Amino acid sequence: MKTISVYCGASHGADPLYAEAARARARALVEHNIGLVYGGGKVGLMGVIADEVLRLGGEATGVIPKALVEREVGHAGLTRLFVVKDMHERKAMMSDLSEGFIAMPGGMGTLEELFEMVTWAQLGIHAKPVGLLNTKGFYDGLKAFVRHQREEGFVKPEHEGLMLVEEDPVALIRRLRAVAVPAAGEDVEGEILRG
Repeated sequence: MKTISVYCGASHGADPLYAEAARARARALVEHNIGLVYGGGKVGLMGVIADEVLRLGGEATGVIPKALVEREVGHAGLTRLFVVKDMHERKAMMSDLSEGFIAMPGGMGTLEELFEMVTWAQLGIHAKPVGLLNTKGFYDGLKAFVRHQREEGFVKPEHEGLMLVEEDPVALIRRLRAVAVPAAGEDVEGEILRG
């Protein structure tokens, strides 16, 4: 796994722990030689993770729509920054550039991007792993709601587990790698983790 898209907030959130978790996520990416693909902003958790990846010598690729360059203040110091037409193009390009996806704490935009990738996995449009970095139990309510959807017959049991949930950034990378579909001729690394 060489690149992961990370979805996260354009704000820092109410607790400094979220920014600490973003820096830990950045360290885990760089230590595992995985490039960051993200929304291209320099504000909020987006800026925190990108700045930390760059500070540690990693690669950070941003993809930002023209309309958000001003609002999210496009990050000028990235390894690569793609300015695209709209959100649809942003999500498609981030998917094309990535071998997996992680949602950190964030707002409605984070959830929208997350659910599009989960839906694409459910429909077989891609076979890339999707993870939730569950800092401070941020996604506990979402896990409970998806379970409720399954219990009510709206989500198939096999689709309930499409989102891999971990509080530890390194454990999440290991789980994503364990279920990632290797490219042709690529050896599978790491151990298979269950749960």
